[in-house]
Amino acid sequence: MARHLVTSALPYINGIKHLGNLVGSMLPADVYARYLRQRGHEVLFICATDEHGTPAELAAQEAGLPVAEFCARAHERQRGIYRGYELSFDHFGRSSSPQNRETTQEIARELHRNGFVEQRSVRQVYSTADRRFLPDRYIVGTCPYCGYDRARGDQCENCTRVLDPTDLLDARSAISGSADLEVRDTEHLFLLQSRLTGEVEAWLADRADRWPVLASSIARKWLAEGLQDRSITRDLTWGVPVPADTWPELAAAGKVFYVWFDAPIEYIGATREWADAAEGRDWRSWWYEADETVRYTQFMAKDNVPFHTVMFPATLLGSRRPWKKVDHVKAFNWLTYYGGKFSTSLRRGVFTDDALELLPADYWRWFLMANAPESDDASFGWELFATVVNKDLADTLGNFVNRVLSFGHRRFGDRVPAGQTAGEAEQRLGREAAALLAGYESALDALDFRKAARALRALWSAGNAYLDERAPWQQVKADPAAAELTLRTAMNLIHLYAVVSEPFVPAAARAMRGAFDLPADPVRWVDAERAAALDTVPAGTPFRVPPVLFAKVTDEQTEEWTARFGGR
Repeated sequence: MARHLVTSALPYINGIKHLGNLVGSMLPADVYARYLRQRGHEVLFICATDEHGTPAELAAQEAGLPVAEFCARAHERQRGIYRGYELSFDHFGRSSSPQNRETTQEIARELHRNGFVEQRSVRQVYSTADRRFLPDRYIVGTCPYCGYDRARGDQCENCTRVLDPTDLLDARSAISGSADLEVRDTEHLFLLQSRLTGEVEAWLADRADRWPVLASSIARKWLAEGLQDRSITRDLTWGVPVPADTWPELAAAGKVFYVWFDAPIEYIGATREWADAAEGRDWRSWWYEADETVRYTQFMAKDNVPFHTVMFPATLLGSRRPWKKVDHVKAFNWLTYYGGKFSTSLRRGVFTDDALELLPADYWRWFLMANAPESDDASFGWELFATVVNKDLADTLGNFVNRVLSFGHRRFGDRVPAGQTAGEAEQRLGREAAALLAGYESALDALDFRKAARALRALWSAGNAYLDERAPWQQVKADPAAAELTLRTAMNLIHLYAVVSEPFVPAAARAMRGAFDLPADPVRWVDAERAAALDTVPAGTPFRVPPVLFAKVTDEQTEEWTARFGGR
C-alpha cells in the first residue's frame, strides 16, 4: 500500500463553475482517488475554494454583501454542488482559512530570510474611472505576442504567455471598460524567480519526462522564455495580509499577497484544515519531508500549468524547507460548447448546478470522462451527449443489468440460481474479463481516462455478447440448468461491474452492489484471477431487481436543452 496525495486545481469563488471546469480538474481527480482507494492505497484528496483577489471583491459588491460573507455563502453553495457530483474530497477547504493565512505568511518570511523576496517601487496601472489600482487580470487588451484582443494583464489565455499589464496594447479596464488609465508609483514585494531558475530547471528535468506532453511542454516553454521576478503583493482589501513583523510599512498600507501566491499554498493550508478537524490527523506527514513516503498528483486545466509547475515549485524551493512537491501533473485541454467557449457572464453552456437539475450525476460523470479533453480540446454538444448516454449507459450497461436480473427473478425467484458447472463459454468470458480489466487498470494507472473509459465500456459489452450468445430465454425451455448457469455468470458480471465501475459511475455502482444481499464490506478492487473466476456471488444469494439504472435521453429533451442553453 502506498500513500497518495491528490489535489485538484481550486475552483474560484465568484460563481458556479461550468462543465469544462469540472472535467478539467475536480472530476478526473475524483475518479483517480476513488480508484486508488479501491486498490487499498492510503489517499488524501484535497481541494478548496480560491477566495482572494479582485473578482471576489467585485462579486461581493455586486451581491451587496461584505466580501467575507459573500465568500462563505459561495463556498457552501459550491460545496453542495460538488457533493451532488459525488466528488469524494477528504477535505474541501477555503483559501481564506486561518491555516492558509498562517502558512502563506510563514513561507513568505522564509523566502525573505533566504534572499528571494525584495521590496520594489513599481509603476502600476491606476484607473481614474474606477478610482483604484487595477490588478493584472482586470486590465485587458491585445497580446503583443499573438494578437489576441482579450488578453489579461497577467496572462494571455490564447497563447498562455505570462504578461505584465504594461505589455498589453490598447489596454483598458475590465471593470468599467475605460481606457483612462495612468501609471502610478506603488510599493510591492517581488519573488526573485530569476535567482531560482537553475533550481527549478533541475527540479523539472527530474520529473517532467514522466508527465503528459501537455503539462511538460507548457512548463518547459515557460522556463525557456526565462523566469522573471514576479510581484507577489497587491493593492486590495481582501486577501492574506502582508505580515507586519516582516514588512511593517507594507502591512500598514494594507497590502495583501497576490492570489496566485497564496492559492497553491492552500493545498497545504487545506490539509492543515483537514488535520485540525479531527483528532489523530497529521498534516506534516503528507507535506513535510514526505518525498520518499508520498506520491503527489495534481490535476488542472492547461492555463493553470505554468503557475503549478514553475511559480509554486520556485516558491517551495526558495523557502529552503523540505515541502513535498508534485510528482505528477495531469493537465487537460478545454471542453468547449459547440466549439466556442463556455461563458459565465452570458450563461452560455451548461453549468454544474443546472446539469444536476436535468439528470443525475452519473450521466455527466460518464460523458465528461469518456470524452475528456486530454490530447486536444473536446466539444460538448447535446446530440453527442445523448448518443453517448443512450449507447453506453442505457443500452450497454443499464440494459444488461435489467435483462439479467428481471429475467432471473421472473424465472428462478429471488436467489441467484446454481445450474451447471462453468463450461468453455464461461471460462472464455472470464479470460476476456480479466484481460479487459488489466487494460482498464493500466489506463487508470497512467491517468489515461478516455482509454480507461473505452476499456470499461468493452467490459460492459462483453457481458452483452455473452448473454446474446447463450440466450438464456431460449436455454430455459430445453435446459433450465444451462440457463441457470448463464444467469449466475451474468449476475457475477454485474457484481464485477459494480466494483470496477465505481470510479466513473458511483451511484450506479451502489445500485448494482445493492442488488445482492452480500456483506457490506468496503468496496475493494477485484484482481484478475478473481475476475476470471466470476464466482464472487455464490448460488443462493438473495437478490432484487433495482430500478432502471439509466433512462434514455429523448430527442425532445435535446431540443429543449439546446434551446435553453444555446447551441449551434
